[in-house]
Amino acid sequence: MGLKVLKEGKVERLKRSVGYSNARGNKMKLWMVRATTVVLLWTCLVQLMALGESWGPRVLKGWPSHDSVISGAALDVKLLPVVPVRELPPKRVYKNNGYLLISCNGGLNQMRSAICDMVAIARYLNVTLIVPELDKTSFWADPSEFEDIFDVDHFITSLRDEVRILKQLPIRLKQKVESGILHTMPPVSWSDISYYHNQILPLIQRYKVLHLNRTDARLANSGQPVDLQKLRCRVNFSALRFTSQIEELGRRVVNLLRKNGPFLVLHLRYEMDMLAFSGCTQGCNDEEVEELTRMRYAYPWWKEKIINSDLKRKDGLCPLTPEETALALRALDIDPGIQIYIAAGEIYGGERRMATLASAYPKLVRKETLLGPDDLKFFQNHSSQMAALDYLVSLESDIFVPTYDGNMAKVVEGHRRYLGFKKTILLDRKLLVELIEKYTTNSMSWDEFSSAVKEAHANRMGNPIKRLIIPDRPKEEDYFYANPEECLQQPPSDNEPVNIIQ
Repeated sequence: MGLKVLKEGKVERLKRSVGYSNARGNKMKLWMVRATTVVLLWTCLVQLMALGESWGPRVLKGWPSHDSVISGAALDVKLLPVVPVRELPPKRVYKNNGYLLISCNGGLNQMRSAICDMVAIARYLNVTLIVPELDKTSFWADPSEFEDIFDVDHFITSLRDEVRILKQLPIRLKQKVESGILHTMPPVSWSDISYYHNQILPLIQRYKVLHLNRTDARLANSGQPVDLQKLRCRVNFSALRFTSQIEELGRRVVNLLRKNGPFLVLHLRYEMDMLAFSGCTQGCNDEEVEELTRMRYAYPWWKEKIINSDLKRKDGLCPLTPEETALALRALDIDPGIQIYIAAGEIYGGERRMATLASAYPKLVRKETLLGPDDLKFFQNHSSQMAALDYLVSLESDIFVPTYDGNMAKVVEGHRRYLGFKKTILLDRKLLVELIEKYTTNSMSWDEFSSAVKEAHANRMGNPIKRLIIPDRPKEEDYFYANPEECLQQPPSDNEPVNIIQ
């Protein structure tokens, strides 16, 4: 009997325990339901508030009355601007043969064309290209990185259907390189793509990472596959977009010039470095000649030291002086009232050497005269960024006139051809020096001089021509980037100007 009562007592306690547990479980379930409901309601509230921010006052702020619907002004709905979604090209899938590091050398436009070459080479070798390193040790000593001048993300994504480009090596390989294990070499100048297949690709496959420490003029101008040539153009004219800061400043300069009518860009390459390098001292005094000579000997990579300035000038190998340039422009009947934007650094000799040109063309302007100090403060001591600004203005000009066929002159010439054969006057320096000598010594009248200059330049206005090819003498033939004919279309009949600053 006692056992039975004990058992009944245990059963009762068990029932009460189960009942308590059920009650506690029910309360827990109820609490969970309430908590979940609160979270859902809060999430909905946040979503509605977000919608309210983009839809204006309609959501959570009271719907407008019938009168306010009729009156558009009373509604005051502020719609955010619709930003179009940028469509990226599909990634090209290929077996990666290794990684290519490149260190560019020279000024902005020498590096620009080199980057185009290296992208094309990386594509044809099926390797991964690391964002190029820019030259910081040249005469200009510009510390700018790639991303300080070019839109690096656009560069990478716009070419992803051709070649894989990374901002840096994968960690394991980067650590290996940082430890000093890296094969470095300069490729042979003016090489065909076959050289890179036969000589460079095996090195990349062997070392996994290859560093090319010189990149100027390392790919032949002509005789390359058409697809490779077109890729060089695509990189140059599309992928290498300047940063938004540079483009915005370029747009401002162009707008300021356009307010006052048409303008001519004069790439007056009469700067100290060019004169020292070339040995051209026409019009310089003895002190200046000595200064330029000292500079030439100070830079070991400038190989030519003893230079006959007069002979070089007569061969057309010197940049035109400001005085010679003024005579050439006048002879070509360039309107003396036109704005002339000087796309250059500091002119050697300053106002003394610019006096003749300023007298003939009083509307001379520079970026420093069009913009305030605050606009240019971030560009100071960054010559490549300054050159990028001049590049944009040069592309937009009504007329472009280079006084020397350096890298900027050639690359801008080719870019203007691509934009519809925009007027580019390619001065025949050798002939001009000869004609100027005759005119200044009274062996030729002004009318005769002017007529001869016009006749000589009738077909030197940036019009369509075949690129000159000289086998085994690539330095003497036409530069690919000055006339990329594989990428050009015939000029439009209406000759409408092309706006390249988007």
